Amino acid sequence: MRTKTHRDDSGSERTCIVSGAKGAPEMMLRFALAADGSVVPDIRCKLPGRGVWTRLSSEAVRRAADKRAFSRAFRAEAEASATLAATVDALLERDALQSLSMANKAGLVVAGAFKVDSAIENGDVAALVQASDGASDGAQKRARALRARFGDTCGTIPWIYLFSSSQLGLALGKANVIHAALKCGAASSAFLTRAERLRLYRGSETGAALDVDGESARANSAATLGRPGELAEGPSD
Repeated sequence: MRTKTHRDDSGSERTCIVSGAKGAPEMMLRFALAADGSVVPDIRCKLPGRGVWTRLSSEAVRRAADKRAFSRAFRAEAEASATLAATVDALLERDALQSLSMANKAGLVVAGAFKVDSAIENGDVAALVQASDGASDGAQKRARALRARFGDTCGTIPWIYLFSSSQLGLALGKANVIHAALKCGAASSAFLTRAERLRLYRGSETGAALDVDGESARANSAATLGRPGELAEGPSD
């Protein structure tokens, strides 16, 4: 007999309550039902009780809320806020930025154009982060430096364009950050995983922890952030 705190986490796949598609837990979103009947996002999959799942997609969450899919899945009256998809986005974004802060505290992040260029030159870079409001010439310069240092393998180094300079600054405890680089380490890997989940949720196939380079990265990141064409020119450190 199931207890009140039973977790439905057996098995290796979850089923989306909107499409019926199955996927690994890391490619899905879990939701729990609060005592007051409200639907609660459980992005870390830690809340007790029976959970239901959607694809890792803002559109899937919106459809689940609009079509009362949560009530059917929970077999109970479930109140999904009209802003549920935006709430999930904010939670995933905060989770990624907190993870970046942890990587920084572990000594795995350098910030500023000079330090990033030095990390690239030394070959000590697991990923690059560029502010979404940074100038395009900064990304082009980093792309050329990567290609010069790593050759054809430079495309395997992830680029992340999901956060503004002010968000990066808050996460790293500095003034507005335009350029940052991550060194190899467990905390860096954890951040890249969370950044990738945010990217996928926002619906872009490229633009975050993917194999991208220079100009194409900026164009793809614009799609990730819902902005057409080139990102606006901004400050450059």
